[in-house]
Amino acid sequence: MTGKTAGSGPEVAELFDTILVLDFGSQYSHLITRRLRELNVYAEMLPCTQKLADLSWKPKGVILSGSPYSVYDADAPHVDPAVFELEVPVLGVCYGLQEIAWNYGKDVSAGNRKEYGHAILSVTRHTDAPSHIDVLFSGLADELEVWMSHGDKLRALPGDFVTIATTFNAPFAGIAHAQKKLYGIQFHPEVTHTSCGKALIKNFAIKLCQCKQNWTMERFVDTEIDRIRKVVGPTGQVIGAVSGGVDSTVAAKLMHEAIGDRFHAILVDNGVMRLNECTTVHKTLTEGLGINLTVVDASEEFLGKLKGVEDPEQKRKIIGNTFIEVFQREAERVMRESGGAVDFLLQGTLYPDVIESISFKGPSATIKTHHNVGGLLENMKLKLIEPLRELFKDEVRILGTNLGIPEDLVWRHPFPGPGIAIRILGEVTPAQVTIARKADHIYIEEIKAAGLYRKISQAYAALLPVRAVGVMGDKRVHDQVIALRAVETTDYMTADWFDFDGKFLRKVAGRIVNEVDGVCRVVYDVTQKPPGTIEFQ
Repeated sequence: MTGKTAGSGPEVAELFDTILVLDFGSQYSHLITRRLRELNVYAEMLPCTQKLADLSWKPKGVILSGSPYSVYDADAPHVDPAVFELEVPVLGVCYGLQEIAWNYGKDVSAGNRKEYGHAILSVTRHTDAPSHIDVLFSGLADELEVWMSHGDKLRALPGDFVTIATTFNAPFAGIAHAQKKLYGIQFHPEVTHTSCGKALIKNFAIKLCQCKQNWTMERFVDTEIDRIRKVVGPTGQVIGAVSGGVDSTVAAKLMHEAIGDRFHAILVDNGVMRLNECTTVHKTLTEGLGINLTVVDASEEFLGKLKGVEDPEQKRKIIGNTFIEVFQREAERVMRESGGAVDFLLQGTLYPDVIESISFKGPSATIKTHHNVGGLLENMKLKLIEPLRELFKDEVRILGTNLGIPEDLVWRHPFPGPGIAIRILGEVTPAQVTIARKADHIYIEEIKAAGLYRKISQAYAALLPVRAVGVMGDKRVHDQVIALRAVETTDYMTADWFDFDGKFLRKVAGRIVNEVDGVCRVVYDVTQKPPGTIEFQ
């Protein structure tokens, strides 16, 4: 993959049968990659502008994604023509079909109206035609419910192509080349709205591309440990920040498995972590996982700089910049004690971050990196090492389990880098942190006791910047308000609020107002994403 540390050894795509997904800017492109990974087939997504000559590996097959563009737009993206000379199976999805047609005859036109939503697809069988033509829909029903999302459509078949599927509005909803393993479909098999979509993708990857289904975390851990050892060398040292979250913990454990105590983990207590977080993380990583960990208590430094700050973006900047200052001081201490031999900085980058940064849409301004490590790399002359950069979140969890990390840590809900600071809507003070921490701890404790933790994607308690009137102990009080949030999501791009039983909410609210000083009211947020976001700030 492009962007990895120089001299990092063979790329994953060189070690596994790989499907190349070329992204034309569709919101669904990453789902194609996910569906292939779920089939234990390795897939990488690269921008549609990728020149095949620049790759160090040859894919077993290529999938062209959808796109918001029309192939006739002046700035429409087009694939490297070398794709069609690779002599490997190619599947065009939606815009990908139109791109194939554009390359083979340009019989594409704007539809009378855009087509979005469900459609009934009729499969056309060709029993007397070359055997490869029917493979894409082999084993599937003659009629399928599919998901459409397109404006342009084929006006006529390009030369040497045959129709393999139709819908009421799309007479060429599926096409195949008569001689080559070249296919186009007007619908999206990667979305769950398409019945048998995963089976179609499996037909392409396994039957047509002949990919081995050997992409597993058991195989990955062996190859990655070997790669880390080659990159770091027999005496090299690595430093890395850990937070107690699943990504940094799995990355740290993998690094420890590869080089032992030559990996130095640093946990910075910023004063806005969860209740008893540092104690728990220290015990888990050192006693449970054998990782060489240093805990730095910088809580007073962080809270001092946050005094009087209410704007959430300012909070993020202060916490990020202060983290870099504290981490760099501690890293320099490690380097002095190890004779200055530290060469690498570990980061728990995941594949969705990589996808966002290389997608056809271009580098996104909203990408969140770990406190902007670029400054650390430049100031300390460190090279970045990212052992998880090819993995999705679900794969990281499987890897963590395989590495022996406790289940409760592997399945922890996401926790924002700025911590409780952005769950306190207003100024962050030690007193406010105490309230937010205790309320959150009670809430999560009750969720776990009810057996709901794994059913919920993310849950937390936020402290609102308002006060409400209440009656406690026969006295009128004017205290603070806690908002509870819990969501279900598969991709964190959209989310729905979790529908708790009323008795559960009553129990949680009762505990919070009785056990957390300064709180007299608890509310539950029932806003979906969009329009809301998962975090309040």
